[in-house]
Amino acid sequence: MTSKPIQTDPDWKEKYAPMLSTAEQAVAAIRPGQRVFIGTGCAEPLELVAALAKRGGELSDVEIVHLLTFGEAPYAHRDLAQFFRVNSFFIAENVRDIIQEGLGDYSPVYLSDIPRLFDSGQLPLDVALIQVSPPDREGMCSFGISVDIVKSATENASLVIAQVNPNMPRTSGNSSIHVYDLDVLVPSETALLEVAAPELTDTTRQIGENIAALIEDGSTVEMGIGLIPQALLEFLKEKRDLGVHTEMISDSIIDLIEAGVVTGALKTLDRGKVVASFALGTRRLYDYIDNNPVFAFHPTEYVNDPFVIRQQNRMVAVNMALEIDLTGQVCADSIGSKFFSGVGGQVDFNRGAAKAPKGKAIIALPSTAKSGAVSRIVTHLTPGAGVVTTRAGVHYVATEFGVAYLHGKSIQQRALALISIAHPDHRADLLRGAIEAKYVSTELADKEGRIMIGPKELRTTHLLNDGTQISFRPIHPTDEPRMRDLFYRLSEATMYYRFMGHQKRVPRRQIQDFVYIDHRSDVTIVGTVPEADGEQIIAIGSYYLDPKTNLAEVAFTVGDNWQVKGIGSFLLRYLGHIARRNGIRGFTAEVLRENKAMSAVINKSNCKVQCKLNGNICTYTMEFQ
Repeated sequence: MTSKPIQTDPDWKEKYAPMLSTAEQAVAAIRPGQRVFIGTGCAEPLELVAALAKRGGELSDVEIVHLLTFGEAPYAHRDLAQFFRVNSFFIAENVRDIIQEGLGDYSPVYLSDIPRLFDSGQLPLDVALIQVSPPDREGMCSFGISVDIVKSATENASLVIAQVNPNMPRTSGNSSIHVYDLDVLVPSETALLEVAAPELTDTTRQIGENIAALIEDGSTVEMGIGLIPQALLEFLKEKRDLGVHTEMISDSIIDLIEAGVVTGALKTLDRGKVVASFALGTRRLYDYIDNNPVFAFHPTEYVNDPFVIRQQNRMVAVNMALEIDLTGQVCADSIGSKFFSGVGGQVDFNRGAAKAPKGKAIIALPSTAKSGAVSRIVTHLTPGAGVVTTRAGVHYVATEFGVAYLHGKSIQQRALALISIAHPDHRADLLRGAIEAKYVSTELADKEGRIMIGPKELRTTHLLNDGTQISFRPIHPTDEPRMRDLFYRLSEATMYYRFMGHQKRVPRRQIQDFVYIDHRSDVTIVGTVPEADGEQIIAIGSYYLDPKTNLAEVAFTVGDNWQVKGIGSFLLRYLGHIARRNGIRGFTAEVLRENKAMSAVINKSNCKVQCKLNGNICTYTMEFQ
């Protein structure tokens, strides 16, 4: 059973006639020295803003406060700077120039904290210029597509001037205000601002695909503003029972709902609801959310509350960065000393998702800027750059080259992980910078060109007869500690067979030779199982190409507790599959004569096998059929 849509009171103009005014008459009440709030995003009241700007010559020292606006900002022109002073919580393109020129202000603050500034009187508002739907028969107007900080601003401003527009959809949730809580009503039928879907690039799509791999069925997702969060939506179409708890929604949400991807069925809070605080989209979206009970629009103090966010099981937050240094410090609101955007809700959602049960906090950025000339992953942040998310608060970082996990990792592990997902053209400089900064050991200087992530196509799984699933993937530069753990768990006999001699320790340099490879002529695949701190390596298989013979030397090791389960045979088959794809004609292997298990695996392989015995060592040649 669906609820009956709430209808506009057709007689509202007559009923509230004493409150009606033109835009020009309404803004005439604004006086010099006052602080004026302007509604957010695509709900910006354009007629009121235009009327206010026309009064510029009559006013002085009027402070314009807003979050993010998409319409023209006539008050932000250089010739009006003596009359209007912009103070923005988030810098959009329409006010960026005047703020970067020093003729306007930017107030960095967590989005969840802004309503408290208004409520406490720390930032008192004299006037609020907003846009709402016409009242219904009960006198309730809807904030429609922008509830965010608009609701709090309206509740705290001394004078509220509302542009009342039938084009504004009525949204469910905590998104209404009674007409008598407004002071002046300005009827308007102007079209709402629209923001078309951004043009995606191959880079943003690849980042979206990398992030999508982290999102499990049943997750609740937040997608910040920017190209990458929108690109992510393309790669969620195979997911099931996703929920949405986010600041902003766009047109893309419609396709995910209609495809059955977004159901909200497994959300901890607001089950079955798409929770948002504002919408940036086209008329298609506005019509879709109009009186649609699937959507619940709430103010920022709820949507961005880290305590609320952390209650969602499998909460995933995706937010953008402009630059990140090798220790994990994230700059998201400035390019050097030039303010570019804002703190927004990144920290709110990053903290909330990180604390949520099985949550994931993800920072995303393209690896380069300026057509590849500049790396966004840097040894040190650009002078003047501000830290929005601290190094201690960063978990996942995604670029088009992969994903790095930083939380709880040492500085060296962080630096190597970030270098591995930087653009290949900049990895050598980053490694040299990391060594110079003493972030990584000088013994890694010769690993230049080998700090990288293997192709994602080499990921696979194998199900053992007992039902245990083993994940196989290319080795990662941050696997050195896991590799060390694997070798020190091996029995004396397994160590003897693997290294053809008695040794109680594996030199660090030898472990690094497994980890730092080019994934072309050298390939290393590890088998992993989940454990409390991520995953445990239980098997490793490698091959090293001899270009003179086009044969690769193959070797693999399986932890003692995982032997005699078919893992070695699987590794040999899988490495053979990779080698064939790379045009290699076969494998060679040296095996101790008494290592019957290894010899059996080789002899059972689907290869043409030849063996030469040299003392206690069997030298095998395996040509692919």
